[in-house]
Amino acid sequence: MEPLVAAIDQGTSSTRFLVFNAKTAELICHHQVEINQSFPKEGWVEEDPREIMQSVYECMERTCEKLCQLNINVSNIKAVGVTNQRETTLVWDKETGEPLYNAIVWLDLRTQSTVERLINKAPGQNKNHLKHKTGLPISTYFSALKLRWLLDNVAEIQDAVLDGRAMFGTVDSWIIWCLTGGRNGGVHCTDVSNASRTMLFNIHSMNWDPELCRYFDVPMEILPKVRSSSEIYGCMKSGSLAGVPISGCLGDQSAALVGQMCFKEGQAKNTYGTGCFLLRNTGTKPVMSEHGLLTTVAYQMGKDEPACYALEGSVAIAGEVVRWLKDNMGIVQSSSEIEKLAAAAGSSYGCYFVPAFSGLYAPYWEPSARGIICGLTQFTNRNHLAFAALEAVCFQTREILDAMNQDSGVPLTQLQVDGGMTSNRLLMQLQADILCMPVVRPTMSETTALGAAMAAGAAEGVQVWTLSPDQLPNVTSEKYEPQIHSDESEFRFGRWKKAVQKAMNWETAESCCNGNGLGKKATGGPWGVSPTPPPTRVDH
Repeated sequence: MEPLVAAIDQGTSSTRFLVFNAKTAELICHHQVEINQSFPKEGWVEEDPREIMQSVYECMERTCEKLCQLNINVSNIKAVGVTNQRETTLVWDKETGEPLYNAIVWLDLRTQSTVERLINKAPGQNKNHLKHKTGLPISTYFSALKLRWLLDNVAEIQDAVLDGRAMFGTVDSWIIWCLTGGRNGGVHCTDVSNASRTMLFNIHSMNWDPELCRYFDVPMEILPKVRSSSEIYGCMKSGSLAGVPISGCLGDQSAALVGQMCFKEGQAKNTYGTGCFLLRNTGTKPVMSEHGLLTTVAYQMGKDEPACYALEGSVAIAGEVVRWLKDNMGIVQSSSEIEKLAAAAGSSYGCYFVPAFSGLYAPYWEPSARGIICGLTQFTNRNHLAFAALEAVCFQTREILDAMNQDSGVPLTQLQVDGGMTSNRLLMQLQADILCMPVVRPTMSETTALGAAMAAGAAEGVQVWTLSPDQLPNVTSEKYEPQIHSDESEFRFGRWKKAVQKAMNWETAESCCNGNGLGKKATGGPWGVSPTPPPTRVDH
């Protein structure tokens, strides 16, 4: 039997465990468990860290059972990679092994008033005040502000920090710590791609930045050790895979970039999941965007290898709009039904849906925006809403693709896509039509998990997967060509941009969430007394 490599893919809406053939990249088997999100107050999004870990254990054991049914020995699994929803923030007690609060999910808006206060205090009220170090604008999206909220508002966390018991991590850190022993010697680490999404990490020095930590008033001793994306971090301590090394770690969008084999400068992919994320590999030098994109660490394939960077366009709401239509509005009964409804309409008939549920991310970075549906008439029905929702995903992708083409100066000629929503053929055709370019979807759409498996299998000490360009597996794909005239596409996109403007400046920090405990002042830094001066600019 050829060697196998597995991947834990812990996303916003589900957890999966997938097993791949390390020579052919073929998916052998997998198991998936959905994750519950809770919305305790308007704008708040949380998940239970215990449920996340339970789902990881369940997926691993069920997949191992399926392997046995296929007469495949689990001992053929030589390594495990981890890929995860990024930015989602956890703090736990290293002595009890228990989380000290729910995970605050990347979509969460509770820190909006703090964001506005920080931007107002920044020189020139510039949201990009820290971008020269982090590659990121000051936004509710990133981990530092969520962590600051936890440190300010949760007494158990304050006590644990004082007692030296607190550990901070994104979801990857929590999973690796638990799987490598937890309170009994668990490894507290993260990789460069996840660290670069916290606003505490300097993407030039590739380390936690003391000035950034002072700025956000975050104690550095609670931070995980930053490692490369491909090395042995530790071994599984229990279950069917006890003793197997965990040797790959990538934030989900970086993992998809790797899984789509985008190793060359200029190669790009767009992932359609809960949100929508377009990443373009910019090689070993970080490129700063002039058009609202993020600069992020894409991956580092080994501790002695150089880091590679990416430009990223981040859209908060993509697949999440389907969940909203299903769970909140009852307009569809299942996620697959939206394609049938939209196809029955054939057009939105002038209805436009801007799903700014968590404000607008790239290229606007406007937390005050809120969702709107406009252009309604007596003719509009749920089919048109379904069509408008799918179009919204495509229009948002067009906006970030336009920004990326402006930043790079070398326009993409086709778009490589992946993620759960790409099984929707109507969506893929709409995307090709709205972009006026071909859309290419791999037949095996689990590219995020594949990327994590590739990083794990290629790690020093494992080396069952080669990443050399001439030995990458051939991937079969299907192509969607544009079927409408570019004039019609431009007209529809122009109407969309008009709708976006109507969604802007809807909410203020004072009115947001009716003042439910937002923006509590901290004891220092930009939140309260003894203000720390902003980090000195260092040009690289």
